[in-house]
Amino acid sequence: MIAKRKGAGSLNCRLTFQVRQDVDDGFGGTRGEWVDQFTVPGRLEPRYGSNAESVMAARMQSMQPYNLTIRGSTAARQLTASWRAYDARAGKTGGKPNRVFGIKTVVNPDERGQYIEMLAIEGEET
Repeated sequence: MIAKRKGAGSLNCRLTFQVRQDVDDGFGGTRGEWVDQFTVPGRLEPRYGSNAESVMAARMQSMQPYNLTIRGSTAARQLTASWRAYDARAGKTGGKPNRVFGIKTVVNPDERGQYIEMLAIEGEET
């Protein structure tokens, strides 16, 4: 069995978090643009999980579930399921992120705020 790394050394990628800003589209509706809020070190861990059927179904639609982990902070405590993240190291093409993760849930696993964990789906927008 592979030992899980914990602590700062396990945060080996850079995640940028975005929130949708609604602007008037000129036709009585709103159109939201994703706006960068903050970039932090994080960990992307593919989910293999005990519910293999749902994981396989997501993969067949080119959507891989991940656990995202970042350090707790004032900015991190604002995260909700309406936000999204992208891999800052993968960069952007034409102003759009190459690897996008739609956030499904946000939890504080130790109830101390040291780390924030999220269930996110790669390839799915919120």
